[in-house]
Amino acid sequence: MANHKATKKDVRQSRKRNERNRYYGKTTRNAIRDLRAITEKAAAEKELSEVASMIDKLAKRNVIHKNKAANLKSKLAKKISTLA
Repeated sequence: MANHKATKKDVRQSRKRNERNRYYGKTTRNAIRDLRAITEKAAAEKELSEVASMIDKLAKRNVIHKNKAANLKSKLAKKISTLA
């Protein structure tokens, strides 16, 4: 690692961003897992909007690709529509 002040600051910032992005990603994956476990359609539809918002935020922050976000939301909506 270089000894320039700017480089050291960049390392600190990237470490902080990495930890934050890992937290948001893990939280969203847990929310997706919990949504898939719901068996009642009304509760699942209510939860879907919150999870979709979390997924959109990950795509906006470039934690995941925008197409992956679209695929996740599509699969979740499809699963919820099959619930009785």
